[in-house]
Amino acid sequence: MWLREPQTMAQVVWGLLFLGLMAMAHGLQKGDDLLNVCMDGKHHKYKPGQEDNLHQQCSPWKKRACCTASTSIAAHEDASHLYKFNFSHCGMLTPACKRHFVQDLCLYECSPNLGPWIQPVNSSWRKERVLNIPLCKEDCNMWWEDCKTSYTCKENWHKGWNWSSGINECPVKAACHPFSFYFPTPTSLCENIWSRSYNASHSYGRGSGKCIQMWFDPAQGNPNEAVAKFYANSAAPGIFSWGCSFPFLTLLLPLLLWA
Repeated sequence: MWLREPQTMAQVVWGLLFLGLMAMAHGLQKGDDLLNVCMDGKHHKYKPGQEDNLHQQCSPWKKRACCTASTSIAAHEDASHLYKFNFSHCGMLTPACKRHFVQDLCLYECSPNLGPWIQPVNSSWRKERVLNIPLCKEDCNMWWEDCKTSYTCKENWHKGWNWSSGINECPVKAACHPFSFYFPTPTSLCENIWSRSYNASHSYGRGSGKCIQMWFDPAQGNPNEAVAKFYANSAAPGIFSWGCSFPFLTLLLPLLLWA
């Protein structure tokens, strides 16, 4: 009976090794699934592709876009057919401020690099949203600086509007004040305005490879591709991640040699 024990041990070890390799492969595949994807939103394409005619501020994504040309045009318009959302609900935003909201919408509609932050949502008009995108500190600070003298009546623009006219209007008793009243800091603006779609990065700036840029020069490439890859590789949970699979395989190797 004891003569068969080494063979049995070898079979067990080889079986564990196979399971470990499968787990690691699953983790890597899970990371890949978060790259180059479009969320299941109201106007997003099924998968990213080239769009040569993207409009103005959305044009940096034309090589691989989740938006169409018509969506990119509408992203530049107030109360457009996209969401009937009026950015100028308390008077016109300054041009510098409006540019940030257009860029924010272009990123949301067009970027194929938001996979690590896509979450399911129970909504009548979309099945997925983004949550806690690490926004580069320069982008957040510039957004707040350029908008602090424009006016709004709410700190959360996702909900709580009066839609009785067909477009968003300020709720009763919601007074218009400068942005700095509702958003006293850059962090409060970036994190609160869209219900934590963004997480304001205090440690990472442009070029760090660890935060998403709203603004980038497409001639220099899309820096958000590397950022998405960094977070995707960190997103596979538990034993399916490389970080857990590698120690498992390291411990298994002496058993394999001994068997």
